[in-house]
Amino acid sequence: MTTLNEINKFLGPKKMAMAGVSRNPKKFGGAIFKELKEKGFDLYPVNPNADEIQGVKCFKSVEELPDHVTHLFVVTPKQETLSVVNAAASKGIKMIWIQQKSDTPEAVKAAADAGIPLIYKKCIMMFADPVQSFHKFHRFWVKAFGGYPKMVRSAN
Repeated sequence: MTTLNEINKFLGPKKMAMAGVSRNPKKFGGAIFKELKEKGFDLYPVNPNADEIQGVKCFKSVEELPDHVTHLFVVTPKQETLSVVNAAASKGIKMIWIQQKSDTPEAVKAAADAGIPLIYKKCIMMFADPVQSFHKFHRFWVKAFGGYPKMVRSAN
């Protein structure tokens, strides 16, 4: 089960690669990219079919990412997620977040087998502050019904 500690560790640096960014800002991958940029995230888009997305240099593959990028957010179609996770493991990515509806059992297993901390079955927009609009309302309801991740205290 994903903890709030893991989510905060992933989002804390406000820097991540994003695999599956759409060139179309109206599509899901393009809209999330735009919103995360507006929230101040330093993003490294990955799309094999683009040189630039929304004014940001785009990388053709996870392998081409700069070495200082250690977090990867995946919003690819399900059939592409496993290969992205495998590329991330080869690249040395330290944490992965697979957006809801992009995860597959094989991709989750590949991340676990590689020892990469993984967040999945969670919408990044419910946690990337400031949380606004529908996501704020959704977060309220998830908290009200006990489904929001908890902070776990260390046993020191």
